[in-house]
Amino acid sequence: MADHLPREKFPHVPERLAGLIDLAYNLWWSWHPEARILFKEINEQAWKQSVHNPVKMLQEIPAEFFENVLLNPEYMRRYDIIMNRFTRYMGDHRGWFSDKYGGRPLTIAYFSAEFGLHHSLPFYAGGLGFLAGDYLKECSDLGVPIIGVGFMYSEGYLHQHIKPDGWQDNITEMLDRDATPITRAFNGSGAQLVIKVPYITPDVFAAVWRVNVGKIPLYLLDTDIPMNIPENRTISHRLYAEQTEQRLKQEIVLGIGGRKMLAELGISFNAIHLNEGHPAFAQLEGIRERVAGGMDFKTALELTRGTAVFTTHTPVAAGNDVFPETLIDKYFSQYYPELGIDRTTFHDLGHHPCDPGTGFNMTSFALKLTKYHNGVSKKHGDIARGMWKCLWPDLPVEQVPIDHITNGVHVPTWLNPRMERLFSQYFRSADPYWTQNHDNPEIWEMVDEIPDAELWHLHIWLKQKLFNRIREKMRVTWEGQIHEPGNLVAEGLMLNPSVLTIGFAKRFSGYKRADLIFHDTERLKRILNNPWRPVQIIFAGKAHPADGEGKAILKRVYDFARRPEFGGRIGFVEDYGEQMAQYLVHGVDVWMNNPVPPMEACGTSGMKASLNGVLNLSILDGWWIEGYNKKNGWAFEGEPNPALRDRNDANAIYTILENDVVPLYYSSSIDAIPHAWVAMMKESIKSNAAAYSARRMVKEYVAKYYPSLLACAENMCSI
Repeated sequence: MADHLPREKFPHVPERLAGLIDLAYNLWWSWHPEARILFKEINEQAWKQSVHNPVKMLQEIPAEFFENVLLNPEYMRRYDIIMNRFTRYMGDHRGWFSDKYGGRPLTIAYFSAEFGLHHSLPFYAGGLGFLAGDYLKECSDLGVPIIGVGFMYSEGYLHQHIKPDGWQDNITEMLDRDATPITRAFNGSGAQLVIKVPYITPDVFAAVWRVNVGKIPLYLLDTDIPMNIPENRTISHRLYAEQTEQRLKQEIVLGIGGRKMLAELGISFNAIHLNEGHPAFAQLEGIRERVAGGMDFKTALELTRGTAVFTTHTPVAAGNDVFPETLIDKYFSQYYPELGIDRTTFHDLGHHPCDPGTGFNMTSFALKLTKYHNGVSKKHGDIARGMWKCLWPDLPVEQVPIDHITNGVHVPTWLNPRMERLFSQYFRSADPYWTQNHDNPEIWEMVDEIPDAELWHLHIWLKQKLFNRIREKMRVTWEGQIHEPGNLVAEGLMLNPSVLTIGFAKRFSGYKRADLIFHDTERLKRILNNPWRPVQIIFAGKAHPADGEGKAILKRVYDFARRPEFGGRIGFVEDYGEQMAQYLVHGVDVWMNNPVPPMEACGTSGMKASLNGVLNLSILDGWWIEGYNKKNGWAFEGEPNPALRDRNDANAIYTILENDVVPLYYSSSIDAIPHAWVAMMKESIKSNAAAYSARRMVKEYVAKYYPSLLACAENMCSI
């Protein structure tokens, strides 16, 4: 199947600069700052107005700006260098994977309901999506042969506006498919490929789109096309449909439709990696394909199981999708005979023995239809084994076959470019190729070579950049006359960049406890308003539109931010997204996290912060149990008694702030550098950068699972 770039949309781009079109349609630019600068230097204002979307910028910018850069020899020199780098990157089929596993015909289909890649492509809701996006980027860098499968959400991104009364309002962003780094996937006749998803009545059709993530293709299904009835057009409108039947149809389209899409694209693959249970019906279609080829159900099931890995991110039972059996019958009654089994056998695949009668459980289904399973942190692996032990009743809990691979973050995406340049200045003497070897912990020991003053002054510069961004955001919204004057204080107008700044940016839901810090408001006021050592807190995050509790917590935080007695030391940044996340994880002093254990499966925002020298203050849950070493931040044990939990956990945070964090931050020496604080920043970088990189994570997935998946495919799993 052919894919091509729509060059006809850019008639005003000179041929000498046509490489910018190629670059714009490949997200390689999103994790290479020198490539982004090529667009920014054409016209900085146009780059800002496009919200860093190069396709939109190239479409809208007048031709005269291209003529200007053609006459700029320095720009053209950089353009040629970067385009050469991009061309070599895309054409290099070697790399870590081929060096280690070369010659083996392995291709993995990676299915996920969301992908967080860049804010110009709003296909994400939160951590699960950014984990998937970072995974694809790292696979591209390492040369791992993987293909992404997901959804195109035409109304998938909800912008947040806080009303004068503090309640969240949701503003839908309609995706302009033709002004984003997406291309159509074409069939053999030159038209956009449209597949028919089998076994859904009335028929569901899905158009196919492609995103180039470096060397990795990500294919997206889109049901919002005229061929579908109105109800079915909305299947791919938004992430995680609230209505149960629509949610089931989403998962059928993603799993079964995604597998059919790959077949019609002519893409062959050896194995599947399921990122959560949402796309698990892809395994069902794999069984059906083998049964249709003459294999019996049991053999087809074992072969399909043996060529799949399932990553679960859900540490609580309520987070698993469960569908009524009547609804399963409605959509799969035709499917049962295609598999050569009866209704009871089919329903047993989704039966959860410890929770019988609740319906068809997608996590139970995914565990039964995959051979390899993992949680996303060591603690989460323990929790998952306990949650799902009943599927292996004869095994002790420690032998339940659910492993763990702790999440990691894509270092080139989340490391600030100026921080990278500082590291390079001191790392290259030890390893000139340190950026390619950044999962080697020994490299990061070189952080100690950086003078304290240089690291501290860069941190202060990043902090100032964060505050400039917050104020510019307020100016733009004020200019657009969509803000009340009283909201400006709540949203950070009075925040001071010279003050110790804590960041809390999460999805607003009950278990994340964004309002925990307000448990004792008098004590908090004393901490924030200390005239000699003040503290301020920046909050950011959205509540799910259907989460009333989350909205109420958000309103409570926002109301506190407006109260004069807190001295303007609390700010709430409206419409938190990937772009603002970059500013926050680069610019705050402390990253705070206090969910109810053990509900944080992993958490990656703290990893991103630590990579940039921001210190974590977190409850011991998720990744921080592994990352904390008593020298790289602060931690506290969660109170196990629910009746005392919030009081005792809040007191633990206050005590750490009063006794440890605040005194250390304001412990400047005669040269105005807080050397003890900087030492902890360096320890945070050294201990966490390599250990919680996506490079380490992807290599671990490959080593633990992928060769075994290929061996099973080649040897028929010894059956």
